[in-house]
Amino acid sequence: MVQTAETLAGHDTPHVLVVDDDEGIRKLLARYLRENGFLASAVESAAHADALMKTIAFDALVIDVMMPGEDGFSMTERLRARSAVPILLLTARGEPEDRIRGLEAGANDYLPKPFEPRELVLRLRGLLQRTALPPKDERVRFGPFAFDPARGELTNDGERVKLTDAELHLLRTLAAKPGAPIPRTVLAQKELGVFDRSIDVQVTRLRRKIEEDPRSPRYLKTVRGVGYALMTD
Repeated sequence: MVQTAETLAGHDTPHVLVVDDDEGIRKLLARYLRENGFLASAVESAAHADALMKTIAFDALVIDVMMPGEDGFSMTERLRARSAVPILLLTARGEPEDRIRGLEAGANDYLPKPFEPRELVLRLRGLLQRTALPPKDERVRFGPFAFDPARGELTNDGERVKLTDAELHLLRTLAAKPGAPIPRTVLAQKELGVFDRSIDVQVTRLRRKIEEDPRSPRYLKTVRGVGYALMTD
């Protein structure tokens, strides 16, 4: 069961995802974090966390080590291969070798159970301060459009453009290398239901949303014999 933050208090409020199979701990931590100035979401497993992270860019993760399915060490190592999001591990085991294993997996901090929720809040605040980066505009711009890959948000002169999952994946892949031809085989991802034979259909649908004349595209160009390219500003 997913427990998510009900409202966004502001863009500067850090959003923390708690991953723990113990429902009582999940609810306790999520409530305590919200009471102490955080946005908080909570899920019961690595699989549920993966699904939520596809749509939300979290500022920090609190992950329990001992979970059924994928454990916290494995999840941390997998996430660290593609993301620098701050990670704090929770575990009932406080032996030095476990702390070392967690840090080697890529965790930024490690808190053994039992612990005081106040200590978790203090550690999270310190962690976010240490890992804070200067504000950077990651949006990709083309004409009146701006695309934020992390948020999965496309706007046209500030107005949000609704995208399907397939269109969002397509735009993210193209925006990762602006102006570069992306092969059709790369754009065709079976796990999202976009097969090679239907990628042209998805491109046509996306063009209808971003081109004045889809038959003569200005931004989403066809690269003959290769695939497609997104021409940005």
